Amino acid sequence: MGDKSPKSHMTTKARSLKEKRADKHAKSAAKDHIEIIPPKGKR
Repeated sequence: MGDKSPKSHMTTKARSLKEKRADKHAKSAAKDHIEIIPPKGKR
């Protein structure tokens, strides 16, 4: 039988608003980044 105590879900540390915003900005920056690959010419 599972633990039904009210504090069982409180074991993980809550993240601050600052950390959440930093993660959000990092995700959006990574999504918008476009890697430029030069075309390979004939040799």
